[in-house]
Amino acid sequence: MQVKDIMVEPITIDKSEKLSYALDMMEKHETRRLLVMHNNKIQGIITMRSITRELGTRKKSNLPASAMHVITATTDNYNKVLPDMSINDGIVLMNRNDGILLVMENDSVTGWVTPQEIIKHSTINDFFAGEAMWSPITIGPGERVIHARRIMLDNDISRLLVLENDSLVGIITENDIARSLRAFRDIVTGSKQDNRIKNLLVEDIMTRAVTTVKSNTPIKEVVDLVIEKNLGGMPVVNLKNEVVGVITRRSLVETISKKV
Repeated sequence: MQVKDIMVEPITIDKSEKLSYALDMMEKHETRRLLVMHNNKIQGIITMRSITRELGTRKKSNLPASAMHVITATTDNYNKVLPDMSINDGIVLMNRNDGILLVMENDSVTGWVTPQEIIKHSTINDFFAGEAMWSPITIGPGERVIHARRIMLDNDISRLLVLENDSLVGIITENDIARSLRAFRDIVTGSKQDNRIKNLLVEDIMTRAVTTVKSNTPIKEVVDLVIEKNLGGMPVVNLKNEVVGVITRRSLVETISKKV
């Protein structure tokens, strides 16, 4: 099987559009990234993580998301590949370089492959959640959101598990942070914005009803959950419901890449 067999059409946005519009597009199409174009030329990729990074920049703290342009949060986090590249080679490349696969032919984009397509079409099912999980990075519900954002960016991750007295009480994602920062930038005036954002707590924006899997859950069931609920990741618990890890689309790609 080749990458052209599983690629999908990317959702595009012009570099001159505003970050608020990019967030609306992501929500509408239930995606975490958009292909940035201008005059039919590729400018890069904008992701929920790059938006989170840009919205939290102190030097632009008085600007609403409706005044910030897409190009300011555009990255080059992608790998150009040909349509006839084998999926196995694509998986290894994606895992090694951590970028999506941008499928090109004659200097034109024909599609792209994200972790979602990799796990959806993977035929490797003979392992369990515990084999594909990463060590969890946690935070307390009373911690500040700006601290959670910094931890995510420093560790290049998209979510933190929220623990209170060693018990799982929620999860906070870069999606939560980006949307809350946008709301503050758009609603709160510049003079009050910085102070309000500093006092925003994890428990104010975290998701409380968290989907979890057991460490011995077959990976096929994990993938079905990810696809059905459009989840970027979920905590892994043991038989005592104690958090032992976190499984994400990226951790799944990493594990699959080792088995191809």
